[in-house]
Amino acid sequence: MENPYSHRGREEHHAVEKTPAARSAADGRGILEMSETTVRQVASTREQIWLNREQVRKGKTVYRALKRAQDIFFSLLALIVLSPLLLIVAIAIVIDDPKGSPIFTQVRSGIDGKEFRIHKFRSMCVDAEAKLADLKLHTEMNGPIFKQKDDPRITRVGHFIRKCGIDELPQLWDILVGSMSIVGPRPPLPCEVAEYTDYERQRLYVRPGLTCIWQIQPHRNDITFDEWMDMDMRYIRDRSFWLDWKLIFGTVWTVFAGTGE
Repeated sequence: MENPYSHRGREEHHAVEKTPAARSAADGRGILEMSETTVRQVASTREQIWLNREQVRKGKTVYRALKRAQDIFFSLLALIVLSPLLLIVAIAIVIDDPKGSPIFTQVRSGIDGKEFRIHKFRSMCVDAEAKLADLKLHTEMNGPIFKQKDDPRITRVGHFIRKCGIDELPQLWDILVGSMSIVGPRPPLPCEVAEYTDYERQRLYVRPGLTCIWQIQPHRNDITFDEWMDMDMRYIRDRSFWLDWKLIFGTVWTVFAGTGE
């Protein structure tokens, strides 16, 4: 059977060959269109890092054991050394908003989705959770995560401790008891995990952390959800003592430079 497109192909071929100039122009347009298409495809291509769960959980045995020992030692040391600062922050929160406790606890998803209670300094009004449903309409981050730069629920003290990262310090206790690690993907809410794709659920292969690659970015709230997830996958794939300490020092710099959000 004759190709139904063959007549059209021959007609176009002869039409172009009638004038070399026309053929040259057509070839030029074709190259240009191909280049533009290629550029668009490259720009839209997202490198997804797929991980082997068993390899992540059982590989790097020495690294995982020493990392846990490091977590216990440094979290305990930090709780002791920073106890005066923790007390001052707690008092400032109560003075600023005496309606609630200075410590905020919330259910988060840990390794393999196991739920635990995370501890933070309260940086929002006491009824912040009740107001979340209305604010979700104005989220500035794609994906299941809610982020808003000028969140009206944040208190005066809350703005300061968030910018400096001090609000996360009570999580040193979560690290000490083994629910978290110093470095690892930030612990998500169970409602966020419920909307995860298989790709995004990979971040639950390791213990959640106090800090991560996303955490030390100067304008982290401008990073898209997909970019954030890719950062976590890169960390899980490449995790090592060198990378961990690089992120720890980066976090210290973020705190003292006040570049957090």
